[in-house]
Amino acid sequence: MSESGQPEQPDFAKGVALSALDEGVPLRGSIDGAAAIMVRKGADVFVVGAECTHYHGPLAEGLTVGETVRCPWHHACFSLRTGEAIRAPAFDSLPRWRVEEVDGKIFARERLAAPMAKPAPTRAPKKIVIVGAGAAGFAAAHRLRAEGYDGALEMIGADLLAPYDRPNLSKDYLAGSAPPEWLPLREPAWYHDNGVVLHLGRQATALDVSQKLLTLGDGSSVGFDALLLATGADPVRLPIPGADRPNVFYLRQLADADRIAAACGGASRAAVVGASFIGLEVAASLRTRGLAVDVIAPEAVPMARILGPELGAHIQRLHESHGVVFHLEDTVTEIGDGALTLKSGAAVAADFVVIGIGVRPNLSLAERAGLAVDKGVLVDEYLATSAPGVYAAGDIARWPDRITGERIRVEHWVVAERQGQTAARNILGFNERFDAAPFFWSQHYDQTISYVGHAPQWDRCEVSGDPASGDCAVAYWQGARKLAVATLGRDIESLRVEVAFEKALG
Repeated sequence: MSESGQPEQPDFAKGVALSALDEGVPLRGSIDGAAAIMVRKGADVFVVGAECTHYHGPLAEGLTVGETVRCPWHHACFSLRTGEAIRAPAFDSLPRWRVEEVDGKIFARERLAAPMAKPAPTRAPKKIVIVGAGAAGFAAAHRLRAEGYDGALEMIGADLLAPYDRPNLSKDYLAGSAPPEWLPLREPAWYHDNGVVLHLGRQATALDVSQKLLTLGDGSSVGFDALLLATGADPVRLPIPGADRPNVFYLRQLADADRIAAACGGASRAAVVGASFIGLEVAASLRTRGLAVDVIAPEAVPMARILGPELGAHIQRLHESHGVVFHLEDTVTEIGDGALTLKSGAAVAADFVVIGIGVRPNLSLAERAGLAVDKGVLVDEYLATSAPGVYAAGDIARWPDRITGERIRVEHWVVAERQGQTAARNILGFNERFDAAPFFWSQHYDQTISYVGHAPQWDRCEVSGDPASGDCAVAYWQGARKLAVATLGRDIESLRVEVAFEKALG
């Protein structure tokens, strides 16, 4: 035992008895001071890094599926054989070590070099253009180069910044506990070294699918052989008097988070309009900064429509225990100087206001181009649109979901990244169906909700465990069909649910 009372972790360089390795169960240890896991899968034993390359989640607490290991925190997936990050939100590979068996013991030897670059696809388009520099756009560009694509690759983004970790904006970054250098998904050198041409702060205003030509806001044009539309979504604006005041904010881009953080400097009170995931994550971040926070929302229980009454009520009590004041079953009718007027007649004092009442997919480019659109850009199971050579991914894509049996559109970061990866492979001719179960996470103080599946409507929810204990699972059903599961403190169960959904889709 170590001084902390925890079992000492084995030194893999000194060997581990093969009989001590349970099939598919990661064993945490170290090699020359580096944390690693050892996993036995049939006749093979693998040794790879112990931490997810996304947010450093503990892979020893994750789930192995075939020759892969999945992170318990945000469901990134890695190959045990190559170390490659094969499913977002992780993009960097794990380190790996050569393994040798001697007299019934498994030894980790020297660290192995990264796998050789993949050969260039033989029938790839000469030039690929990505419209959108967010989750789906970056993931597609990264996967294209990872698959060996060596043709021209350009990315057009309305944001002034290269792709960054947007989920962090409402969480640790806004709370002041994540520095700016954590946010970029890649350093500028990566785009240069990988031949990804960035057109930032640029808007694509017209798309001619027959001529394969994009027109930008400044009148210039960009040709393409294949195109990925990943234009994302914009915040829904609140159409009430005072909503255009300079102390009223929406959170979508890094610049928005910086403006809200700056407003905190001279403020003591803030109001959040909307009890959505974004709204309540913002509330938690502002409380972490020491501000008094009021939340105004029309529902009786926050997020009950999505999470159910039990889990929604727990989230409300959690925020209240941290000092957040809720004004539920009420709406804002006017934002005045230093106060909000509510429909009930009440007034809520606030130095500034953050509005989080949802987003709307940015479909204008696709609509003007004549693509099939219906509450999103319609795509098939391969994420191809109605125009040859044009794909769509992320917040705008509406695809056929075999869990619900309907077309769905999901506004989640990890879904967008995974769709970007799938679209990239299909542009290269892999003919890969998008079959990842939707996943997202939401952080509230020291508690994280993981949600797998998609249940826009459900007729019953089944609760296992007690939300108040921080250990529960909620399954959402429509008739005899399970559509989604939310978990709190049950990371491995969330991973198993994801795998079960994938098998149902297979």
